[in-house]
Amino acid sequence: MVDGRRHEPAGITGPLVGAVAALLVAIASGVVIPELDESGRPSPMAGPAGPMIDPITIDGPLAGREEIARVAGVEGRTAPTIVAHALTDGVVARAAPTEQAGVVAEFANPTDRGGPLVFRAVGPPLDGWLEVQLPVRPNGTTGWIPLGDVEMSVNPYRIEVDADAHRLTIYHHGRVKLSTAVAIGTGDTPTPLGEFYLVELVRPRDPNGIYGSYAYGLSGYSDTLQSFNGGNGVIGIHGTNRPDLLGQDVSHGCIRVANPTIEGMARFLPLGTPVSIERSERTAAGPAVGNDRA
Repeated sequence: MVDGRRHEPAGITGPLVGAVAALLVAIASGVVIPELDESGRPSPMAGPAGPMIDPITIDGPLAGREEIARVAGVEGRTAPTIVAHALTDGVVARAAPTEQAGVVAEFANPTDRGGPLVFRAVGPPLDGWLEVQLPVRPNGTTGWIPLGDVEMSVNPYRIEVDADAHRLTIYHHGRVKLSTAVAIGTGDTPTPLGEFYLVELVRPRDPNGIYGSYAYGLSGYSDTLQSFNGGNGVIGIHGTNRPDLLGQDVSHGCIRVANPTIEGMARFLPLGTPVSIERSERTAAGPAVGNDRA
């Protein structure tokens, strides 16, 4: 599983890698991703990572107020997601849409790992405020942030993970774009269920290591591990050097996919993409528990 991070900031330490370095977004010129070694510490910058989508310009320019209102009024799993990108040095999330409300959490921008700070909106803007999901414990925590601190975009992607079927499916405007086998957490360290979103993207120094070619950090935490490898038990979606274990329950809570799959995902899936992890009506024949560490 992904290691953790502090409760307050939005920066993640990558799945199983101790400390996750961040996705650095250059708004006009592309994306740079720090490499990680096995300890989770970033190595020197490797330069541009290729044609990866800029999370601030998804399918065109930022949506205007009318488009945001339209998206906010669409219900169901085919609805696009409103993503809030921080514009200020820090964002304070409050318990209600007012400056007098209590502080739920405070976030630095860039994050403590140097990456962009993003949130997933859970409702339409209200009187200068936006209710968003927060990457803190407990999973599913929400808070209100000032609209003036963020810029919004519309994200047409969605990830659904069926824990029983060991399958990850990516939808684009409600249509299947990719479906693939995954490995999930064991019975002792299960992958948490619920609604999350992609918070960070990192690249391990060794693409053939236990974390594979890339790792997305999620907004959620392990339900059973309060700490892992020096962090707070953040979960993620990452590659693997053991593709033979896909389809099984073998991880500490992270979701593993094949390296070619995570490499493809990293080229088009922006931060802020919602991730739904659920169990289907089917029951898996029985978990196969491995003894590896990823």
